[in-house]
Amino acid sequence: MNRELLKVAIQPLRDAGYNGGVAELHGAIDEVFHHSALLQLAFPFETLPDIAALKQVYTDLYAAIPDLERRDTIVMAGENSDGSQWVGCCGYYCGSFEADWLDIPATGHMVSMRFHEFYRISEGKVTELQALWDIPEVMIQANAWPMSPSLGREWHVPGPATQDGLTITNHSDTHADESATSVLNMCNALGNYATGGVEAMRLNDYWHKRCSWYGPAGIGTARNIQNFRNWHQIPFLNGLPDRVGDAAKGYLLGDGDYVGFTAWPGMFMSVSGDGWLGIAPSGQKITMRSLDFWRCEGELIRENWVLVDILHVYHQLGVDVFKRLREFNKARR
Repeated sequence: MNRELLKVAIQPLRDAGYNGGVAELHGAIDEVFHHSALLQLAFPFETLPDIAALKQVYTDLYAAIPDLERRDTIVMAGENSDGSQWVGCCGYYCGSFEADWLDIPATGHMVSMRFHEFYRISEGKVTELQALWDIPEVMIQANAWPMSPSLGREWHVPGPATQDGLTITNHSDTHADESATSVLNMCNALGNYATGGVEAMRLNDYWHKRCSWYGPAGIGTARNIQNFRNWHQIPFLNGLPDRVGDAAKGYLLGDGDYVGFTAWPGMFMSVSGDGWLGIAPSGQKITMRSLDFWRCEGELIRENWVLVDILHVYHQLGVDVFKRLREFNKARR
């Protein structure tokens, strides 16, 4: 497997996103994507019918942020156990927020929106896209977030501490497999909570003592294992105690020290216990889309970038975040 060749397949899209405008990006979409590609975006976009619909999503985004600029911080590639080959990109879109978008009021200031995008590559073309955009992050920056506040730290999430996310070295399959195995073992250990509680998850065996967990807007960032437990894991397990992750429904990729995982969806649970994100428990069964990147140091995880489709979670529970957004901001001048 030639990881660099896989990355080249989406390079026109990255170049147009950084240097071009909407016309250039439309041209890159035509060049990069197979005409019948499966296109899956975060709520409220969901599964798009065709490439024309993907172009329209970007047209609307450029209308709100005319100088839209794509900034990748991690670009990795790898092969899943089923033989499918993927490129994963982590970064953010930024620019001056000049017109309302999705009813989020424009600010006239610079805004950034994190993205995790995974592209399945077949014969040099993108045949599937799984992408999460942190739309709630834009709401927060517009001072228009209408839901419960984050427990973790909301800030501009950085790229890798090693600053090598765009120049990943050591492309040996052995190194990549070792990194992926470390992450897979950690994920499997998390599943031990149901029968053995917190101790059975053995967090100290898998996470560096100075680990950083960069969660999505609505959850926020946590630093070190104890803060990860305080600001994400404990509330998550209290509100979703029957959470089950199914790695078989997703794609796990290794590239040097980096690991990516994408699934649509990858977790299944019901909201009970104490509720979650300020949502009262109802017993409602939901699924969760979570697209992740990890950076390992040796056998330990040092950094983890996590995006969850939180708006889709609210939608499944019957909470219309965008309606609340409009009500929250209707008297705004």
